[in-house]
Amino acid sequence: MKISQNSVSDSSPAVTLATVDDMRQRIRSKSKLKGRQTDDASLAAVRELLGAAPHRRDLLIEHLHVLNDHFGGLHDHHLVALAKEMNIPMAEVYEVATFYHHFEVIKGDEAAPGLTVRVCDGLSCELAGAQDLLARLPQILGSGDVRVIAAPCIGRCEQAPAVVVHQHPVPFATTEAVAKAVTANLHGHPKAADQAQFDAAALAEQAVSPVSDVSTAPAYVGMDAYLAQGGYALLRDVASGRLDAESCIQAMEDSGLRGLGGAGFPAGRKWRIVRDQTAPKLMAVNIDEGEPGTFKDRTYLERDPHRFLEGMLVAAQVVGIDACYIYLRDEYHGCRALLEAELAKLQANPPCKLPLIELRRGAGAYICGEESAMIESIEGKRGEPRMRPPYIAQVGLFGRPTLEHNFETLFWVRDIVQRGPQWFSSFGRNGRKGLRSFSVSGRVKHPGVKLAPAGITVKELINEYCGGMAPGHELYAYLPGGASGGILPASMGDIPLDFDTLQPYGCFIGSAAVIVLGHQDKARDAAVNMMNFFAHESCGQCTPCRVGTAKAAALMDAPVWDNATLEDLNVVMTDASICGLGQAAPNPVRCIQKYFPQEIGASL
Repeated sequence: MKISQNSVSDSSPAVTLATVDDMRQRIRSKSKLKGRQTDDASLAAVRELLGAAPHRRDLLIEHLHVLNDHFGGLHDHHLVALAKEMNIPMAEVYEVATFYHHFEVIKGDEAAPGLTVRVCDGLSCELAGAQDLLARLPQILGSGDVRVIAAPCIGRCEQAPAVVVHQHPVPFATTEAVAKAVTANLHGHPKAADQAQFDAAALAEQAVSPVSDVSTAPAYVGMDAYLAQGGYALLRDVASGRLDAESCIQAMEDSGLRGLGGAGFPAGRKWRIVRDQTAPKLMAVNIDEGEPGTFKDRTYLERDPHRFLEGMLVAAQVVGIDACYIYLRDEYHGCRALLEAELAKLQANPPCKLPLIELRRGAGAYICGEESAMIESIEGKRGEPRMRPPYIAQVGLFGRPTLEHNFETLFWVRDIVQRGPQWFSSFGRNGRKGLRSFSVSGRVKHPGVKLAPAGITVKELINEYCGGMAPGHELYAYLPGGASGGILPASMGDIPLDFDTLQPYGCFIGSAAVIVLGHQDKARDAAVNMMNFFAHESCGQCTPCRVGTAKAAALMDAPVWDNATLEDLNVVMTDASICGLGQAAPNPVRCIQKYFPQEIGASL
């Protein structure tokens, strides 16, 4: 039945929905922004620290560092002001700030935390007594403005146990040494001298890290010293055309150099792929080095930064790169100060026209060692890996074709091109070619970076480069590739250490981080340490990794392992995780099940 307007009686009483004042008030309330609003004082403080707007979106993490450093934490009212100043949602700022371990988000009127003492609880440091330090230091330092917390691997495994008092590293830490640093207000990283003589190529088949003098701030080759040693001559030749790009790429290919961050992709081939992409093209350099047991990049960087910078710039010239972004892990405070100083010198006196170079600071997230997660972090976002394809060589940083390299890969470019590819490829054992920088820690007499031939065995590495096992220890097991590279027994200590040689045994070399266990250690304890690390460092983006690592860590604490359930988790993590963290997390578990069944109460 259709009812016309005329069907309504004109005598119906009028109903007042709202007064004029009510309507005005409703309009005023709707015009106000929802959520927490910034206050003038917080906004003024943020502007004073960051400078005038506009602020690039990709600099969010850099700005968070500025606030975190200045105020000792990230007060929520400053985060609201930062969101307003950068014109991005507060939720986005908060999500990024809470993703990274080194940011302290402080709510309401809570006070900023006092002095923080971080005790590394990575495997090498745990073997050296980190848990004892964690138990004793809180009482020794008092409960006032000093807090003691456990920290994942900080990249000083050869100095285990390693502690950091704010930004001041304490190698071979004792309770007395840490207390002394706190009492003496040693909170910053020592400054290094810039007049060293260092030639890594001359140390081939030798120890790079000095055995007798372990310094937290070793002298390095500064700009003047590097130029005096022929530095940047190669870059000038490439930039001027005296040396053509094809010759450089051919030298890289002929040398057999593969990516030394862990993936092992041939460096020369990567240059060709990105060179053929459409400009503009970018470069992302990975110095996150978060794999437990790895410290080789730090060792080279803090001694010879310009050799790396020249390698990076040669690659940029050859490939046609418009901008280079260097991503450095936050734990390397001394390296950051060093790089900032030397980059300023380089840009003030450039050997040729330079691309844009930006140094970006990580914020404590192992996952950012994965190339696409690193790119997300450089863009100022949470460091969550991307799905592939597309690959970053085609669609990478800021959506542009991107050449991604590990620090050490670029470090060898100058020597390979100038000395000839045969120089690098002439080294090797057991049918392998090239040099490998092994980060060796654990139960050896002389830990450190060993520049040894590819294909060397762990027994040869220990005996020839490390002075043998530490007194009172016999080789029991070893991790050939850090946390994710698996664990092998001493009886398998004659396997050549190189790319592709360890996969048949359920392991891989990765970044060549070798952690050595003695006969008084248990391999299962090492695996538990690794899984706890993975659970702590999972970005949480995918369920198989987020839930699987935590569940596996809990199951591995049992005296007798539930191998059937653990293997179910292994399969799901390996098959369904987005990135290498979840895919490789089962490696230590499976190695224990296969090679050390006596330690877990039963075999598969």
